[in-house]
Amino acid sequence: MATKKAVKKAPVKKAAKKPAKKVVKKAPAKKAAKKPAKKVAKKPAKKTVKKIKVKVKRKPNAAFMAPKQPVGPLAAIIGDKPLPRTEITKKIWDYIKRNRLQDSVNRRMINADDKLRALFGKSQASMFELTKMVNKYIK
Repeated sequence: MATKKAVKKAPVKKAAKKPAKKVVKKAPAKKAAKKPAKKVAKKPAKKTVKKIKVKVKRKPNAAFMAPKQPVGPLAAIIGDKPLPRTEITKKIWDYIKRNRLQDSVNRRMINADDKLRALFGKSQASMFELTKMVNKYIK
Protein backbone atom coordinates (compact mmCIF):
# COMPACT_ATOMS: atom_id res chain seq x y z
CA MET A 1 0.00 0.00 0.00
CA ALA A 2 1.17 3.28 -0.89
CA THR A 3 1.11 6.03 1.54
CA LYS A 4 0.05 9.40 0.63
CA LYS A 5 2.64 11.98 0.85
CA ALA A 6 1.63 15.24 2.26
CA VAL A 7 2.09 17.91 -0.30
CA LYS A 8 2.71 21.28 1.12
CA LYS A 9 0.88 23.98 -0.59
CA ALA A 10 2.35 27.41 -0.86
CA PRO A 11 0.55 29.90 1.29
CA VAL A 12 -1.83 32.13 -0.74
CA LYS A 13 -1.17 35.81 -0.32
CA LYS A 14 -4.20 37.74 0.63
CA ALA A 15 -4.64 41.05 -1.10
CA ALA A 16 -5.05 44.05 1.09
CA LYS A 17 -8.67 44.99 1.43
CA LYS A 18 -9.63 48.04 -0.55
CA PRO A 19 -12.49 50.22 0.57
CA ALA A 20 -15.72 48.94 -0.96
CA LYS A 21 -16.96 50.92 -3.95
CA LYS A 22 -20.51 52.08 -3.92
CA VAL A 23 -22.48 50.24 -6.50
CA VAL A 24 -24.91 52.42 -8.40
CA LYS A 25 -27.72 50.51 -9.93
CA LYS A 26 -28.64 51.66 -13.39
CA ALA A 27 -32.26 51.96 -14.40
CA PRO A 28 -33.25 49.05 -16.54
CA ALA A 29 -32.96 49.88 -20.24
CA LYS A 30 -36.24 50.36 -22.04
CA LYS A 31 -36.96 47.69 -24.51
CA ALA A 32 -37.57 48.86 -28.03
CA ALA A 33 -41.13 48.22 -29.09
CA LYS A 34 -41.35 45.65 -31.79
CA LYS A 35 -43.20 46.63 -34.90
CA PRO A 36 -46.18 44.45 -35.53
CA ALA A 37 -46.04 42.35 -38.64
CA LYS A 38 -49.53 43.37 -39.67
CA LYS A 39 -51.02 46.83 -39.59
CA VAL A 40 -53.44 47.07 -36.76
CA ALA A 41 -56.59 49.03 -37.40
CA LYS A 42 -56.59 52.17 -35.28
CA LYS A 43 -59.46 52.86 -33.02
CA PRO A 44 -61.62 55.74 -34.17
CA ALA A 45 -60.81 58.98 -32.43
CA LYS A 46 -63.16 60.20 -29.80
CA LYS A 47 -65.71 62.58 -31.15
CA THR A 48 -65.11 66.08 -29.95
CA VAL A 49 -67.94 68.40 -29.26
CA LYS A 50 -67.87 71.22 -31.77
CA LYS A 51 -68.56 74.63 -30.41
CA ILE A 52 -71.19 76.46 -32.36
CA LYS A 53 -69.92 79.85 -33.39
CA VAL A 54 -72.51 82.53 -33.34
CA LYS A 55 -72.06 84.83 -36.29
CA VAL A 56 -71.98 88.39 -35.17
CA LYS A 57 -73.30 90.71 -37.80
CA ARG A 58 -70.56 93.07 -38.88
CA LYS A 59 -71.14 96.73 -38.35
CA PRO A 60 -70.51 98.68 -41.55
CA ASN A 61 -67.74 101.25 -41.49
CA ALA A 62 -69.22 104.67 -40.88
CA ALA A 63 -67.07 106.26 -43.59
CA PHE A 64 -68.56 103.99 -46.26
CA MET A 65 -72.08 104.47 -45.01
CA ALA A 66 -71.94 108.27 -44.83
CA PRO A 67 -74.17 109.72 -47.57
CA LYS A 68 -72.19 111.51 -50.27
CA GLN A 69 -73.61 113.93 -52.82
CA PRO A 70 -72.96 112.89 -56.45
CA VAL A 71 -72.18 115.79 -58.79
CA GLY A 72 -71.53 116.33 -62.50
CA PRO A 73 -71.53 113.29 -64.80
CA LEU A 74 -72.03 110.89 -61.87
CA ALA A 75 -75.30 112.62 -60.95
CA ALA A 76 -76.47 112.16 -64.56
CA ILE A 77 -76.02 108.37 -64.20
CA ILE A 78 -77.28 107.57 -60.68
CA GLY A 79 -79.29 110.62 -59.70
CA ASP A 80 -78.60 113.57 -57.45
CA LYS A 81 -79.74 112.19 -54.06
CA PRO A 82 -77.03 111.65 -51.40
CA LEU A 83 -76.06 107.95 -51.20
CA PRO A 84 -73.39 105.93 -49.37
CA ARG A 85 -70.37 104.87 -51.43
CA THR A 86 -71.55 101.27 -51.49
CA GLU A 87 -74.88 102.23 -53.03
CA ILE A 88 -73.18 104.50 -55.56
CA THR A 89 -71.05 101.57 -56.76
CA LYS A 90 -74.11 99.30 -56.94
CA LYS A 91 -76.06 101.82 -59.03
CA ILE A 92 -73.16 102.28 -61.47
CA TRP A 93 -72.92 98.50 -61.93
CA ASP A 94 -76.67 98.30 -62.45
CA TYR A 95 -76.32 100.94 -65.20
CA ILE A 96 -73.40 99.06 -66.81
CA LYS A 97 -75.25 95.73 -66.82
CA ARG A 98 -78.57 97.21 -67.94
CA ASN A 99 -76.88 98.83 -70.96
CA ARG A 100 -74.54 95.84 -71.61
CA LEU A 101 -71.40 97.94 -71.40
CA GLN A 102 -69.11 95.24 -70.00
CA ASP A 103 -66.68 94.05 -72.68
CA SER A 104 -67.65 90.59 -73.98
CA VAL A 105 -64.05 89.39 -74.48
CA ASN A 106 -62.33 90.89 -71.44
CA ARG A 107 -64.98 91.11 -68.71
CA ARG A 108 -62.76 93.36 -66.57
CA MET A 109 -63.10 96.21 -69.03
CA ILE A 110 -66.09 98.54 -69.25
CA ASN A 111 -66.93 100.10 -72.61
CA ALA A 112 -68.11 103.68 -72.11
CA ASP A 113 -71.23 105.14 -73.66
CA ASP A 114 -71.80 108.92 -73.77
CA LYS A 115 -72.64 109.25 -70.05
CA LEU A 116 -69.79 107.01 -68.88
CA ARG A 117 -67.29 108.65 -71.24
CA ALA A 118 -67.89 111.92 -69.36
CA LEU A 119 -67.31 110.06 -66.06
CA PHE A 120 -64.25 108.05 -67.17
CA GLY A 121 -62.63 110.59 -69.48
CA LYS A 122 -61.85 107.80 -71.96
CA SER A 123 -63.68 105.21 -74.07
CA GLN A 124 -62.81 102.14 -71.99
CA ALA A 125 -61.87 101.65 -68.33
CA SER A 126 -61.03 98.78 -66.03
CA MET A 127 -63.45 97.80 -63.29
CA PHE A 128 -60.61 98.40 -60.81
CA GLU A 129 -60.37 102.03 -61.90
CA LEU A 130 -64.09 102.56 -61.46
CA THR A 131 -64.12 103.67 -57.81
CA LYS A 132 -61.08 105.88 -58.37
CA MET A 133 -62.94 107.71 -61.12
CA VAL A 134 -66.15 107.94 -59.13
CA ASN A 135 -64.37 109.57 -56.15
CA LYS A 136 -63.72 112.67 -58.26
CA TYR A 137 -67.47 113.31 -58.53
CA ILE A 138 -68.70 112.90 -54.96
CA LYS A 139 -68.73 115.48 -52.18
